[in-house]
Amino acid sequence: MKRMHLNRRTLIAAASASLLSGVGVVAIAKPKERVVKVIARKFVFVPDTIKVKKGETIVLQITAPEVPMGFNLPDFNTRGDIVPGKTTTVKFTADKVGTFAFVCDIFCGDGHENMQGAIVVTEK
Repeated sequence: MKRMHLNRRTLIAAASASLLSGVGVVAIAKPKERVVKVIARKFVFVPDTIKVKKGETIVLQITAPEVPMGFNLPDFNTRGDIVPGKTTTVKFTADKVGTFAFVCDIFCGDGHENMQGAIVVTEK
């Protein structure tokens, strides 16, 4: 028990000396997530093109005012069910450069097969 108190005192003294000498502890900030609101309407996503930078973490908040729909971004293994009156949140990190299609993957009517959009990822 006595040794534990000694180690704790030593650690506190070292931390205090470090701060007083101007050498502080550097906190690494977590990258901020960017929120993008998307509306899934018959038969279009608004917006249908979302531009992001490589390494950026994106949080899509998707709503559907009309009928149930789906969101599928297979290149980033991201998917969600969109229920009218609720917000569906999907999150991904753009870890590769290119243009990646997302689609509605729940049949929502006669124009369903054309309901798609794109995530465009550019270098930083």
